[in-house]
Amino acid sequence: MSPDPQDASARIGRARAAAAQRLHRQRALLRPLGWTVIGVVAGATITTRPVPGLSGISSVVSIALVVYAAATAAAISDRFVDRPNWVQGLVLALMGAAGVALVGLQPRGATGLAAGAAVWMAITRLPPATGAILGAAVTAGQSAALVVASATAAMIAAAVLFNALMGLAAYVVRAARAGQDRTEGLLARLADARDAQIRAAALAERGRIAGELHDVLAHCLSGAAIQLQGARVLLTREHAGTGSVAAVQRASELVNEGLTNARIAVGALRGEPLPGTADLATLIEQYKHDLLVPADYTVNGPPHPVPAEIGLLIYRCAQEALTNIARYAPGAPTTVALHYQPGSTVLSVENRSTPAGPPTDEPAQTVGLAGVGGGHGLTGLHERLQNVGGTLHAGPSPQGWKVELQVPV
Repeated sequence: MSPDPQDASARIGRARAAAAQRLHRQRALLRPLGWTVIGVVAGATITTRPVPGLSGISSVVSIALVVYAAATAAAISDRFVDRPNWVQGLVLALMGAAGVALVGLQPRGATGLAAGAAVWMAITRLPPATGAILGAAVTAGQSAALVVASATAAMIAAAVLFNALMGLAAYVVRAARAGQDRTEGLLARLADARDAQIRAAALAERGRIAGELHDVLAHCLSGAAIQLQGARVLLTREHAGTGSVAAVQRASELVNEGLTNARIAVGALRGEPLPGTADLATLIEQYKHDLLVPADYTVNGPPHPVPAEIGLLIYRCAQEALTNIARYAPGAPTTVALHYQPGSTVLSVENRSTPAGPPTDEPAQTVGLAGVGGGHGLTGLHERLQNVGGTLHAGPSPQGWKVELQVPV
């Protein structure tokens, strides 16, 4: 069986979904570290002068701490990665600005961790250029705040080095994650390419088989149809019995039907649409015209989509049942009904008892047609239906004989 193109396109989607799930798992593992950073920064701020308060410089420390804690909590939340880039950038900018403010207000505390965490988040979450710019801006702002606070050169250098290390570590983590995502995407595309190659080879082989069928089987059936028509004409000229002429005519019609089916099979091998439920009306009209099967066709229930494979089975079942009626009960009134039910589709073909006809004609036609074909069509259909979870019943009914097929859809 050749791979389904929809499966191939879904493979890339699954690789992307796996990458997204992996990102969420990694963030879940690091989330406790984020809460630890918030706790350490808050503890250091509370124990360092000027302490948070409600007036003067203390109120500014309080505001900076609240903004930093809120922005960091938002940045480490599970749904943060699903937000638009501009929303993530705004939250991380607030986080960085609040961290810089805390460094400027408390240069001798542990508030440098706040700015470093902002640099980490900017590099890991934002597009590379945007993350680098925001990280550099936070580092520059922190250095300026330390200069204004009369910090020593060693303190400034240590802060810059710490932010650089945080940014480098964030870049490595981001690159590793992107590399893994890219590898899985390439593997999915490679599998798609392999499947496409398999499909191309399968189509080429099907085309070759279709050509062989057309050149051999179809030509042979065409020749048989011509010979049977010639035999019918010859029998008519020699005034043969009506039953003999009718039997040859029916055999010719069956050969023509086989030729039509062979052409359908060739078309299917070449990728042409297969017959299905939409073709049942045309099929029944053909049997009424060619094989004189007086069949009525009805559709019950709101139609719903039927997969191509299921539609072909329904079509073949109707075809086989009508052929059997033409063979064994010629002229019998027949009812073909297609029922669309919730979760299933049902086809029933029922013929009533053969009406009275000319005593010399009907038996001859019945015997002649009963000898055509192997009689294993319904058996083969039953086996194919079992593979798709369907059922097929054929047997006597109060009216005559009934064939009923039910398939889940």
